[in-house]
Amino acid sequence: MMAAVCQQRRVLVEIPAPQPKMAGRIRRSYLEALSPRLAPSPLLRARNSKRAQSLDLSIGGMCEDKLDEKTPLNTQQLVQLIRSLILVEQSKESRAAPADLKTLQDDLQQKKANVYRSIPYSRFGSNRDAHCYRKAYPHLLAFRVSCEERGHVLLRNQDWDNALEHSLLAWRYTSELPQWDTADHNALREQCYAVLAAHSLAALRHYRPDASRGRELLRRLSMARLHSQSIVPCIEELQRVIQRADDSTIDK
Repeated sequence: MMAAVCQQRRVLVEIPAPQPKMAGRIRRSYLEALSPRLAPSPLLRARNSKRAQSLDLSIGGMCEDKLDEKTPLNTQQLVQLIRSLILVEQSKESRAAPADLKTLQDDLQQKKANVYRSIPYSRFGSNRDAHCYRKAYPHLLAFRVSCEERGHVLLRNQDWDNALEHSLLAWRYTSELPQWDTADHNALREQCYAVLAAHSLAALRHYRPDASRGRELLRRLSMARLHSQSIVPCIEELQRVIQRADDSTIDK
C-alpha cells in the first residue's frame, strides 16, 4: 500500500520530456493553413515595410543628431547655422524691403534682450567675465548677423532712407550691448559698428536727402561717433552730399 502511494507521488512530480521545437518555416505554413486571415495582404506588407523604413530613418536621424550634439560647432559652422535660420525666416516674408521700421526695431530689441537674458546673474564674481561671455556669445552672434542681413536686404532693394534709419537704430542698440572685462570679447561689438558703417556709406553714395533730412542725419551720425570712429567716413560723405546740394541751390 505504501509503495503504491510513493509511486503515485513520483508520477505527480515527474517532469515531461521537452517537446521538439517547430521550425519557423513549418510553423508559418501551419498558421497560414490554419487561418488564411493571419497571412498579411500585399498592401499591408507594403505599408509595414514603409513604416519600418521610416522608423529606421527616424532612428538613424536621432542617432545622427545625438552624435552631432556631442561634436561642438566651430565659429564658422555656428555663423552659417544662424545665417541659415535668418534666411529661412526672411524667405517667408516678402522680397520687398519692409516699409515698417517698427518690425526691424522690434527684432533688434528682442535680440538685445536675448543677450542680457543669457547672462547668469547669480554669481559671486563679475557677470562680464569669460564664463558669462561664452553664455551670451550665440546671442551676440545672432545680433550681428541680423544687423548684417537686414541691412543687405534694404540695400538690395535700394531703399536708401530706410537703410540709413536701420543702421542708426542698430547702432544705438549695439551701443547698449554689455561691455566685457576682456577687450577681445568686445570684438563682436566693433564688427557690428563696422558693418553698420559700411551700410550707411553705401546708402549715402546713392541717397540725396533734402536739406532738413540731411541736417538731421548729420546730427545723428555725429552722435554715433561717440560710440565708434567707424562712422567718420559716413559723416564726411554726408557733408559732401550736403555741400553739393547747397552749391546747386546757389547756382540756381
